[in-house]
Amino acid sequence: MSDFFHTSEATIDPVECLGQTFENDSARRTYYLGLLAKRLKDPAFRQQEGFPQGTDAAILAMSDPPYYTACPNPWLAEFVAHYGKPYDPAVKYSREPLAIDVSVGKTDAIYKAHSYHTKVPHLAIVPSILHYTQPGDVVLDGFSGSGMTGVAAQWCGTAPTSYRFELEQAWKQEGRTAPKWGARRAVLNDLSPAATFIGANYNIPFDVDAFAKAGKQLLKDLEQDIGWMYETLHSDGKTVVRIDYTVWSEVLACPSCAGEIVFTDAALDEETKAVADLLTCPHCGAQAKKEQMDLQFETFIDPATGQPDKRPKRVPSLITYKLGRTAYTKKPDQADLERIAKIAALPLPKDLPVDRFPDMQMTRVGRMKTTNSAAIHFMFLPRAAQAMGLLWSKAKKNAEPRTRSMLLFMVEQAIAGFSILNRYSPSHFSQVNRMLSGVYYVASQTSECSPWYNLDNKLDRLIKAFRNFSTHSGNAIINTGTATRLPLTNASIDYIFTDPPFGENIYYSDLNFLVESWHGVKTDPKPEAIVDRVRQKGIPEYQHLMYSCFAEYFRVLKPGRWMTVVFSNSKASVWNAIQVALQQTGFVVAEVTALDKVQGSFQQVMSPNTVKQDLVISVYKPNGGLEERFTKSGATVESAWDFVQTHLRQLSVTKVKSGELEFIIERDPRRIYDRMVAWFVRHDAPVPLSTDEFLSSLRNRFPERDGMVFLAEQVAEYDKKRAQVAQAPQMELFVSDERSAIDWAADYLKARPSTYQDIHPEFIKQLGAGWKKHETRPELSALLEANFLRYEGAGEVPSQIHRYLSTNYHDLRGLEKTDPRLVAKAQDRWYVPDPNKAQDLEKKREKALLKEFEQYKTFTGRKIKESRLEVLRAGFRAAWAGKDYATILAIANKLPDETLQEDEKLLTLYDMALTRSEEN
Repeated sequence: MSDFFHTSEATIDPVECLGQTFENDSARRTYYLGLLAKRLKDPAFRQQEGFPQGTDAAILAMSDPPYYTACPNPWLAEFVAHYGKPYDPAVKYSREPLAIDVSVGKTDAIYKAHSYHTKVPHLAIVPSILHYTQPGDVVLDGFSGSGMTGVAAQWCGTAPTSYRFELEQAWKQEGRTAPKWGARRAVLNDLSPAATFIGANYNIPFDVDAFAKAGKQLLKDLEQDIGWMYETLHSDGKTVVRIDYTVWSEVLACPSCAGEIVFTDAALDEETKAVADLLTCPHCGAQAKKEQMDLQFETFIDPATGQPDKRPKRVPSLITYKLGRTAYTKKPDQADLERIAKIAALPLPKDLPVDRFPDMQMTRVGRMKTTNSAAIHFMFLPRAAQAMGLLWSKAKKNAEPRTRSMLLFMVEQAIAGFSILNRYSPSHFSQVNRMLSGVYYVASQTSECSPWYNLDNKLDRLIKAFRNFSTHSGNAIINTGTATRLPLTNASIDYIFTDPPFGENIYYSDLNFLVESWHGVKTDPKPEAIVDRVRQKGIPEYQHLMYSCFAEYFRVLKPGRWMTVVFSNSKASVWNAIQVALQQTGFVVAEVTALDKVQGSFQQVMSPNTVKQDLVISVYKPNGGLEERFTKSGATVESAWDFVQTHLRQLSVTKVKSGELEFIIERDPRRIYDRMVAWFVRHDAPVPLSTDEFLSSLRNRFPERDGMVFLAEQVAEYDKKRAQVAQAPQMELFVSDERSAIDWAADYLKARPSTYQDIHPEFIKQLGAGWKKHETRPELSALLEANFLRYEGAGEVPSQIHRYLSTNYHDLRGLEKTDPRLVAKAQDRWYVPDPNKAQDLEKKREKALLKEFEQYKTFTGRKIKESRLEVLRAGFRAAWAGKDYATILAIANKLPDETLQEDEKLLTLYDMALTRSEEN
C-alpha cells in the first residue's frame, strides 16, 4: 500500500509509525494520545520554556501525535533518528551557496489554502532544498509558521512534470547539476500553537473526500440552524433572499450641533464607491473630517462578567444579497432591524471565547484602544458571534480526527473575517477577509459576511488544492515550543531553512491570540524573539534570544552543512543583531541574495522603515576538520589562512543576473578579513593578522580578479565566465561611514587619479541621507592625507597617474614619465598607493586612530554624541587583543545605543567582551 492517502480506505489498513505497526491509523493515534496524556501530567514536562498555555484536554484536542503535538513533541529526536542518517565525516558533501534570486508570487493554490501573517511561498523554498539536500534528508525550520518548509520538502517528491522541467532547464542554463527529485523529511517547530496547527494540517495526510463531504454537510447544517438570521426581503417585498454581507457603520457626533452622523450614510457615494474626506451633518449641514468628530459609545452589560461596559455605537447601513446572479444593495428595513435585535438578545454561544486581550502594543494605541476592543467576544457583532460559535462547535463534533482538524483549519480562517476587523472595502469585489495583514485594526465600516458567502468558495478551493497535493505519512513532524531548546540530538539535521521574526515587524503572539483563544491553547510570549516595547524587549534582548535560537541551529546541524535565513527588516540595528548572533554561534555568512515575496504585509507596505524586498542569507557550519585543526594549532597566522582557504571554497565562483556577471561581495578582500576576524573572536582567540598584513598577504597567496579573491582552482571557471560577458562586475558602494567613504575614494582614484578640487564635488554627493547618525563626517583633505598619496611634482610621474593621463589625453600620449608637460598635468593628483606603500600608510593610520581613541577613554561627559567609527573599531580591536574587556565596556557605555547596534564589528566585540567579563 502507498504511504500517503486521500481516501478513507487508509484508515482501516495497517500503518507503520516510528518502527511500530498498528492495526490502523486510529489505533496509532489512540496509542500516542495516551502517551502524550501521561506526559502532560508530569509537572517537569509542563515547566519547559515556551510551553503553551492551555489545559490538557485542549492540547490533546489539537494534537495528532507523534506527528504533531500542540506542545513540545516528545518524539522529535526519535523521528530524526528513525528517518535520518547519522553524521559521517567520511561522506563527502560540497555545495556553493544558492547563487540565484528567487522571485515567486503567492498564487499557488496550496500556498493560498491558509493565510498567515508572513509566509515564504513553498515554491521559493523548493530550489534551496533541492540544492542543499538529497531525497530522504532531514530539513529543519525552527520558526516554521504555517509550515511552508514542510510543504516544500514534500513538494520535492510530488512536484508536477511541468514544474520539474522548468526548474531543470533553468539550472541547466546556469551550468548547474540537475536536482535529485524526491521528498525530504521535515522537522517543523514554532512557538505558536496557531501556527503549528496550520503547519500540521498542511503536512499530515487526510481523506480529502471525507473532508469535502463533512465541509458541505457543516454548511448545510448551519443553514438549517441559523439560516433565518441571514434572510432579508427583496425590493419586491415578497421574495426571501440570503444576505451576502451587511455593512455596519460607526456613529459619530457632529462637532457643531452634537447630532449623530452615521459614517457610511455621510461618507459613502454608492455610485462611485468613493469615501468622502469631508462629512456633512444631516442635521445642521456643518462639514468636518472624521478625525474632528467624536466616536459615539453605548453602554451594555458584558454577558461574560455581568458588569456594565462601553462599546462604539454601530448601526447596519447596507445589506448586499444576490437574486439569481444579480447583486443588489439595500438599506435595512424594519424587519431587518427587528431580526438583528432578536439575535442581539440571544445568550453568547458556549464556544465563543471571552478571553481579554493581554497588554500589547496594538491595544495601547490605535483603533483597538479607541474602540474598547478589549476582549475576544467584543470583536464579534451579535449575529457573527452566533454563526462563528456554531461553526466551531459543529466542526469540533466530527468523529474522524483528521477530518475534524481540517474542518477547524477551514473554519478558523473565518474568525478574523467574521470579526469587526473585517473592513468594508466599497471598491473591492469581495468582502471576504478584508482585515489588514499583520495588525489589529478596527475600521469605521465593517463587513459582516454570512458563513456561506465567506466559506462556500473557500471549501471548494481547499478541496481542489489538496486533491492536487499529496502529503506522505511520516514525512513531517511538528513541534510546538521555543527554538532556543529543540529536543534534537547534536549534528542530526541535514539542512535548515528558516524565516525568523525580525525586530518588531510582526507581533506574532499578539496576533495569534485571537485564533488561539478559540483553540484554548495560547503562545507563551516570554521566549518570543521579537522587539516589543510592552514586554520590555529591545534590540539587545532580541539579539540574545536570536543568539540562543541560532546556537540551537548550530548544535543540531551537521558540520559542513548549510542554513538559509530569510531576513525582512531594513533597520541596520536588527540586521547587525542577526549577523552578530549568527557569527557568535559559529555560522559563517557566505552570501546574501534577494527574495521577492511580491506581496507585503500591512507593516511592509505602510512603514517607511521596513524593507520592500526580503534578503536570503546563506550561512554554513564549518566542517569538523577546520575546527579540529584550529583546536590543535591555536590562533596562528596559518590557522587564519586555513580559515580563508576553507571559506573561499564555500563561496559562489560566479553569479549571473540578466546576462551580466555580479560582484560577489563575500569575495571582497575586506569582507573576507571581517569573516576571519569574527571567526577568531567567536573562538575567544586573538586575531593573528592586522588589516594591512592580511590584505598584503592575501594578494600574494590567492589570485584576484575584478576586485574579488579566489582559490587557484576556482580562477579558471571565473575566467571562462568572464570571457563570455562584455563588462566586468562592479561592486556597489553605499557611503555611510568613514570606512565606506575611504573605499569609495579608492575606487574613484583607481579609475581617475584626481586633484582635491576635482574629487571634492563628487565626494560631497556621496555624503547623503544614508550617513550614520552618530558618525563624524570626515574632511576630504584629512581622509586623503591618511589613506592615499599625492604627486607633488618631484621625480617620475607615478605609473597609475601616467597610465590614466596617457589614456585620456591625446596630447600626453607617448611621453616619458619625467616630461614637463606630463608632470604639470599630474601635479597635486591623489592616487591609490601600491600594496607595499599601502601597508606603511595603514600602520601610520592605525597609530593615529589609537591615539584618538585615548581621547574617548578620557571623555568625562555623559554621552559621546558624535564619534569616528574607525577610531572605535581600532580601539575595540586593540582592547580585545589585549583582553582589556573593561575598556570596551566602558567606552560602550559612553556611546549612544545606535552607535553600537548599527555597527556589526563594534557590536560583535562588545557582546563578546560582555560575555567574557560575566564569565570572569
